[in-house]
Amino acid sequence: MPGQMILHAAAPLLPAALIAVGTQLGGPWIAAALAAMTLGAAILDRQLPAAPAAPPGAAVPSLRWTALPVAIAIAHFALLALVLRALAGHPGTGGAALGGLERAGLLLAMGLWAGQVANADAHELIHRPARGLHRLGAAIYVTLLFGHHCAAHMLVHHPLVGTPDDPATAPRGMSLYRYLPRAWIGGFRAGAAAQTRRLRKRHGAAWWRHHPYLVYVGGAAGCLAASGLAFGWHVLPWYLSLAGLAQSQLLMTDYVQHYGLVRPRGADGRLPPVGAGHSWNAPHRYSAAMLLNAPHHSRHHQSPGLPYGALGIADGAPRLPAPLPMMATLALWPRGWRRLMDRRVAAIRNAAATDGATASPR
Repeated sequence: MPGQMILHAAAPLLPAALIAVGTQLGGPWIAAALAAMTLGAAILDRQLPAAPAAPPGAAVPSLRWTALPVAIAIAHFALLALVLRALAGHPGTGGAALGGLERAGLLLAMGLWAGQVANADAHELIHRPARGLHRLGAAIYVTLLFGHHCAAHMLVHHPLVGTPDDPATAPRGMSLYRYLPRAWIGGFRAGAAAQTRRLRKRHGAAWWRHHPYLVYVGGAAGCLAASGLAFGWHVLPWYLSLAGLAQSQLLMTDYVQHYGLVRPRGADGRLPPVGAGHSWNAPHRYSAAMLLNAPHHSRHHQSPGLPYGALGIADGAPRLPAPLPMMATLALWPRGWRRLMDRRVAAIRNAAATDGATASPR
């Protein structure tokens, strides 16, 4: 357990530290941050043993696994300010502003970290029952100009995963480039509609005063205004680019984790419970630690309230042929993606036809 906790802390926080130093000193520190998020993670995934399966019902005390998500959240807010300041052209402790290539590398490094690590952290926090932790996770999404994901994820994706009504579930054959606008726009609309229905029942005609989209959209505008006032208005294109890159990382993850898997409705029109076969999983230990066990996705959907430390590979869960970040990168090449994944989806369809499993591809 101590070694596991050390790995879970080092994997997400080491690249954050390298990015922070890179905002001040540039050069090799930015290159090291990029390497830690890409090549380094891939090498360690190959060297470390696969993550073990977790027995059904396994859990760990939530408090033991709360300090790291809170620490990552604090690191995210501090890092975002440092990176935006550097991207705006303010000099670091080295006495000079970063050059154009350095700023491009810093943008990419922070976009990868925010879209993978900070996103996984926010996802962990919004599932926590404590209101303060949920709001902390929502604040991370707001700073990434993606606050509506809280409603879309909790009220749409989880109950409707694997159905045509879930914008975050990609049907077999849909390319990543078709999926991205569908998931973003569809998630925004579906999340707003689901939240509005809940608020109408609870507050009647005054529902709109309590709508979290006022915070999500207003908070995003506030973040942009604050960054412009703090660092100069020329920072806004950098901020928008950073947020877009982080959002794309999040959506790519959703694309990979549910590609081609569906929950068919029964004869009575009802959906079956979410099962192990409704998400793709990756057992690679280092990237799992870096992403707070988000690649153990079936178990999360089966028990959304479990803290990340209790997640393992569920029995019978479909497995990706490579670590989650590598599969998301492959998805940028639709032909290669389909060549690798569609036959695996077809195998699940054949198995479902044989044993009556609930997961079957479109």
